Amino acid sequence: MEMSKLIVFDLDGTLAKSKAPLERDMADAIVRLLQKKSVAVVSGCRFSQFATQFLANLPQHADISRLFLFPTCGAAFYRFENNAWKNVYSEDLSESEKKRIITALEDALDRFGHNPSQLWGEMIEDRGSQITFSALGQAAPLEEKAVWDPDQQKRAVIREMLLESIDDFDINYGGTTSIDITRKGIDKAYGLNKMVEVLGFSIPEMIFVGDRLEPGGNDYAARRTGVRCIAVTGPEHTLDVINAILQGKEGNLVLANDGAKSLA
Repeated sequence: MEMSKLIVFDLDGTLAKSKAPLERDMADAIVRLLQKKSVAVVSGCRFSQFATQFLANLPQHADISRLFLFPTCGAAFYRFENNAWKNVYSEDLSESEKKRIITALEDALDRFGHNPSQLWGEMIEDRGSQITFSALGQAAPLEEKAVWDPDQQKRAVIREMLLESIDDFDINYGGTTSIDITRKGIDKAYGLNKMVEVLGFSIPEMIFVGDRLEPGGNDYAARRTGVRCIAVTGPEHTLDVINAILQGKEGNLVLANDGAKSLA
């Protein structure tokens, strides 16, 4: 087995709890990992979420020259150059595409009867290269989000309604209450292939770590690339995986490409 050079992480549910700040022990683990490997984070969120949830909680001495960020599943790419985070590319939706998506969303939500008594932040968010519906708002408490659609049945109905009018876009579940809408083919497989293109790493040189690698999960698309995938159950499990990699024991990690869970 080829030793990894780039470790790729999902963000919510993998490095941090949903929309919660990166915790100190995880930040310290990322710092240690950056001393040995390059690190990429790919997520459906936009760069501003990366900045507040992830970057703001890394120690100042972290070697972020080896850290690469891919918001909206790789439809955008940021790297640290000349003492600033630089947007290398961003494949934004056109204004007409955004209007079609938002109109379809509003119609589907009206038909579904979605009328929450309280919202925490934006419910329909323009992320440039992605439109995201968050049922209770982007900043909803985790305990509220956890009970809204635990079996994905509500989002399944809304998604079917959306497919009636915008089936030329990709419509995927994100997090616990969200639906992400992008151009066709924009998913985490797309993000990994963009890493090959812009960073020069090959797929065999990567490991992908995510909490939703099962069929239907928002990390599942990564498996299409053939990358070695490690399925985790949350940030605590991710810490175990990072420690195994740091100790040179990545060969002991059980791959999720066959659907198995990993045990560090």
